[in-house]
Amino acid sequence: MTVVSEAIVEAEIEELSTRKPWPKVAREFLRKYPLGAAGLAVVLVMMFVSLFAEVIAPSDPEINNFEMMLTAPGGEFWLGSDMFGRDILTRIIYGARTALLVGFAAGFLGSTAGLVIGVGSAYFGGWVDLLIQRVIDLFIAFPLIIMALAVVSVLGTGIENVIIAITIPFIPQCARVVRSNALAIREIAYVDAARALGFSHTRIILKHMVPNVMAPYLIMFSTFVAHAILLEASLSYLGLGVQEPTPAWGLMLQGGAEEYAESAPWVPVWPGVAISLAVFGFNLFGDAVRDILDPKLRSR
Repeated sequence: MTVVSEAIVEAEIEELSTRKPWPKVAREFLRKYPLGAAGLAVVLVMMFVSLFAEVIAPSDPEINNFEMMLTAPGGEFWLGSDMFGRDILTRIIYGARTALLVGFAAGFLGSTAGLVIGVGSAYFGGWVDLLIQRVIDLFIAFPLIIMALAVVSVLGTGIENVIIAITIPFIPQCARVVRSNALAIREIAYVDAARALGFSHTRIILKHMVPNVMAPYLIMFSTFVAHAILLEASLSYLGLGVQEPTPAWGLMLQGGAEEYAESAPWVPVWPGVAISLAVFGFNLFGDAVRDILDPKLRSR
């Protein structure tokens, strides 16, 4: 074994020996970022509820019971029933599955596509970077909700089209942030050395540039999930998102926000509370991830 290999092995052994156990890491995270820990708890509860909805939910979310329409909370319906006699608690539980599916799918696709475009734009530079940035400027000029409305109006309703409609506005935002970080990495000496050794563009981008922009990527991803949940609820409320009888929080608001605000306030209130908690939880957790991964904020 060479001296270099021995040094690498010793460094790996030292890193493993100094690695903190998970319980201690969890306690430090709870102590340093209590709001982030609260947001993570909300996220974990949502994931647990959505995974075991069939076991937790008291009834079927799509079965109508017209004899129990607009029943007040209590007894058989803990959170009341809607205008079709469906249990609101059950539909909120299953609605968490819809919200997380749209949130994670749109957040992952949007941030990953933005990562690829941003790193490629920064690496190649020149007219490629100029062209990509002008297209990004064109997309960023439109607000998120306006762009999503335009896309879903062309593609049509449905959960797949909603994911696509929400993903498209996320791509230029992530690409712009990632590009700003990748521009600095492109000028570092080891990237020039990799070019001098004749490495392919794909290898340099994937091995030397992408790993160094993962921090802004993860921050954008956690932020996009919260935005996607809110956008999905907005589109469903407008009738352009998920359609009946699929349980969705925005769809539940659409059916009771105005007509039953006074006569049966539990119909619009509980879906609104669910949306607020979900967005608030992901935002808190995303802020903690940003504080951990951003060197400037971490030093403070």
